[in-house]
Amino acid sequence: MARRAKQLLAELGRPGPHEVLRGDLALVGLPGMVLTPRAGLGLPAVVFGHGWLQPVTRYRRLLHHLASWGIVVAAPATQYGPLPSHRLLAADLRTALDMCTGVRLGDGEISVDPGRVGLAGHSTGGGCAVLAAAEDTRVRAVVTFAAAETRPSAVAAAATCGMPALHLAAGEDRIAPAVGHAEPIARAWAGPVQLRTVKKATHLGFTEGRHWSELLLDGRAQYRTQRLARALATAFLLAVLTGARKYQRLLEDEVHGTRIDLHRGSAATAAPAPR
Repeated sequence: MARRAKQLLAELGRPGPHEVLRGDLALVGLPGMVLTPRAGLGLPAVVFGHGWLQPVTRYRRLLHHLASWGIVVAAPATQYGPLPSHRLLAADLRTALDMCTGVRLGDGEISVDPGRVGLAGHSTGGGCAVLAAAEDTRVRAVVTFAAAETRPSAVAAAATCGMPALHLAAGEDRIAPAVGHAEPIARAWAGPVQLRTVKKATHLGFTEGRHWSELLLDGRAQYRTQRLARALATAFLLAVLTGARKYQRLLEDEVHGTRIDLHRGSAATAAPAPR
């Protein structure tokens, strides 16, 4: 009997079975952090793009959570200024992907399967993840949190993205409302896609801790929003990058506090590339 979505949400809302190691991307030439399981060969990997004015430390729990479930996660710490280059941040995401797939991590006991890689991001970092995915045939999955439109356009780039995507929108987003940002990105998406709204989330609800940017931007960290986002993103990435079918129910069913606004294709059951 298939497990109920509520049970899967509780399971994936908790840290996974892997001990997590943290490292510095600067050691291989790019500012930022990398988190990995303690050991493992041929692991999946995800590179994460931060939101406007947000340090990567505001996503530490999310990144740690993904790593605890067996995913190598890298987060470049670039383009922090008030006028960031979206094109350059997208390029940095791809560079971090190169590092993950081309360098043995840890003490040489960790490697990434180049056929099992994805991109993720919050706000403009989500838009930049779309830009990067459109330019990189290695990318097998994309997850965005309160995605914001970019220059060049993430909406236009989405029309060339054939990999599965999960777009999590914030129901009370006054910075990048879904109707003008996440929704057109999702509707333009060329491959399997789901747009799911976290009903009471604000734009900054996906971030952690406090930061001076809250004086300029609407919203603040929300634990429930983070918990829902961690569980849904983990289920999606494990399903797409590792073929873990047991989490399909969570991705297809209604989850309390969210609603599915668009579901097209079989994103939850897309098979990873052959190893």
